[in-house]
Amino acid sequence: MICILHGYLLEGSGSNLWTRSIAQSLCRDGQDVHLVCQENHPEIYDFIAEVRLYRTDGSVETLLERDTPYEGRCVMHKPRLGDTLPVYVWDRYEEFPDPVPMVELPDAVIEEYLERNVRVVRRVVAENGITAMHANHAVLMSVVAERVGTDAGIPFAIMPHGSAIEYAVKKDARFHRYASEAFSAAARIFVIGDEMRERVTTVFPEVDGLMEKLRGLNLGVDTALFEPVEHDDRPASVKGLVRRVRERERGKTRQQSDELLGDLSGSLTREELTALIGSTSKYDAKRPDADVEEKLEAVAWRTDDVLLFVGRLIASKGIQSVLAALPTILAARPDTRLVVVGHGPLREPMEALAHALGTGNRALARHIVEWGTALEGSTPRPLREVQAYWEELEKEGRLEEYFRVAEERMTRDRVIFTGYLTHSELRYLFPLADVAIFPSVVAEAGPLVFLEALASGCFPLGTYFAGMAASIDSVADGLPDEDAEWMKLDPDPEQTVKDIARNVPGALSLGGRHRTELRRIAVERYDWRSVGRRMVEELEGAVR
Repeated sequence: MICILHGYLLEGSGSNLWTRSIAQSLCRDGQDVHLVCQENHPEIYDFIAEVRLYRTDGSVETLLERDTPYEGRCVMHKPRLGDTLPVYVWDRYEEFPDPVPMVELPDAVIEEYLERNVRVVRRVVAENGITAMHANHAVLMSVVAERVGTDAGIPFAIMPHGSAIEYAVKKDARFHRYASEAFSAAARIFVIGDEMRERVTTVFPEVDGLMEKLRGLNLGVDTALFEPVEHDDRPASVKGLVRRVRERERGKTRQQSDELLGDLSGSLTREELTALIGSTSKYDAKRPDADVEEKLEAVAWRTDDVLLFVGRLIASKGIQSVLAALPTILAARPDTRLVVVGHGPLREPMEALAHALGTGNRALARHIVEWGTALEGSTPRPLREVQAYWEELEKEGRLEEYFRVAEERMTRDRVIFTGYLTHSELRYLFPLADVAIFPSVVAEAGPLVFLEALASGCFPLGTYFAGMAASIDSVADGLPDEDAEWMKLDPDPEQTVKDIARNVPGALSLGGRHRTELRRIAVERYDWRSVGRRMVEELEGAVR
């Protein structure tokens, strides 16, 4: 019997998506699984059969018990942790008034968090016949697995993800020590791709027997959820998307966007622009925009070239590079629409950049790019990818034409910000897009959204390094060489926007001709059920 330890939610992307996908795949395969996490709305996940809440006084309350459509059962266990949640990067959490980057927390708070989880996991192991555990991230649930597994004499595996290594382990010796001790005690360490394997071996050279513990485990995709849609069927899919969105509570309003754009000026100081952004971003960012149906229904889905970005709206995910390339893309493909899905502190600055380009406000555009990550509340650095592209255009004598095209064609309806969408909505949206783009600035094990695009028959582009390069190569094997090259974006910030501006029109010109092949590759190589089976086999091998 397997128990999965995940310190956060099930909604969203990254390790959250990985966790819910693996749990669901195990249930589909007829296996029972116990899941420890902090999900606030377990009722929306149809594979969860039971939810138990563990209070700090030791009492347990059953919050949910029901039949599910799967042969296997998932029982979710939720420890009460108090107000503070240690995180890697600050974000809003519904039940936690005090989410704090863990590197900023004192030892006592970290230990209290660990011990509250340990007490619950010990009960779960003892009361449910658990024979093996799987912990997400290098810290902190790996430490919980180590403490419980050592006491109970059961093996555990760890799957490190990039965020914990980059934002905790590398930044604070305490978390390196925690992770190193957990890795030393683990029976298996799952790595997604060669890049993560190399990162783990580089960061943890002191772990004895590390190479023998490492096992490759690729990302997956729910190929039953994401399916291609033919052009003539797109209007029906849009209706399904709109129906699903109408069930959701809403976030940003049209009025808030209007207030932001209406007060923008090239004469604003950085402090004034920051204040304006703050005053117009007071909404629940993990919700779709209030007017998202109106935005989506305005797209000519049968005839427009639809370019899709899905990801957190921060500079490291590269949304600024897509916006900077858009005028050049529109010069080549005038019917292109960019749909931006996600939330994050760069949402308002990117709305402002799109507005500045579309209205000819060059001073404002240059200021936003110069002030860069300071506008998202991060360590200030300019958006170098954009600066480099503008500098090259100026050297070539093409910058004036670039700004002219931007002002002429980059109208507000050409860039659609939807707000935050879950996979219940994305299952309809991905197949509506012709090209999806993921120009992440930082190395990633392999974005799951890339695979979701594949399963939907949507042609994906990504920065060609780390895990993304491995994903691209696996797809390129099944395509003509010249077409596969359109997928590859140079990760060098001096070249990224240039590549986007060149490759997106090329990818759009394919006209969806590889839709069937992309889908076939996703089904054969990346379906979650095969990933789940390999994980179970490794854990069962560790038990023996």
